[in-house]
Amino acid sequence: MSFPGRAVQRAWHVVDASSQTVGRLATTVAPLLKGKHKPTYRPNKDCGDYVVIVNAEKVNFTGNKWKDKLYRWHTGYPGGLKQRRAEEMLEKKPENILKKAILGMLNRNKLRHKYIEPRLKIYAGPNHPHEGQLSGSVVMEKIPRARTGSTHFGFKEGKYS
Repeated sequence: MSFPGRAVQRAWHVVDASSQTVGRLATTVAPLLKGKHKPTYRPNKDCGDYVVIVNAEKVNFTGNKWKDKLYRWHTGYPGGLKQRRAEEMLEKKPENILKKAILGMLNRNKLRHKYIEPRLKIYAGPNHPHEGQLSGSVVMEKIPRARTGSTHFGFKEGKYS
């Protein structure tokens, strides 16, 4: 099957992250960004969709991860290893919790850095500036708690089939 440079159709997906588990939400959003739900998917081409995530400040972790999970980064200076617990991260930058979880599920290559990352839009509250693009968007339903069956990426009508 070849897909020689035809125009890629990009859809906009709206995901409400309120009371969703971070990992389960990330495993649903990451394939949408890569375009794995489309029949024209190629791993070396950019064919993913835009994803807008709202209410990122209302996500959940399971267990004691709010206190135990650490986010670490290095400033580049000697002794510059910094860390924050998940509950501190939620107070300061709630978007980064979901961003790190989703981008951690994608390959670290030029395709991710140049094309996939800019298509992920995460907002802490319910408001976002993408109302104009979302006219034909797909509003995804909540991810089921139990992993029974497929979530169909929110496409039960068969939009891409």
